[in-house]
Amino acid sequence: MVLIGDTVRLKVFFKTFDGTAVDPTNITLKIYDDTQQEIETININDTNKINVGVYFYDYVIPSGEGDLYFEFTGLVNNLPIVTRKLIKRSWL
Repeated sequence: MVLIGDTVRLKVFFKTFDGTAVDPTNITLKIYDDTQQEIETININDTNKINVGVYFYDYVIPSGEGDLYFEFTGLVNNLPIVTRKLIKRSWL
């Protein structure tokens, strides 16, 4: 669980079917509320790159109730690649 107002580092590891790290094109990060409504879209570029296939974004947890979800997406060989995870937020 993370605290509202805190900064968390969201990280993704993009890999091919055989497990090889890969750099997608058109990478975006989307944040959704607990009703799966998109609340924010962030473009990810090389300033967010740690290594081949590894990207991050430092995100401030907004106030509100309910869980959040984050989704990193991109294209590899013109096919979508998607990763989603849950963020449980709390005031305490």
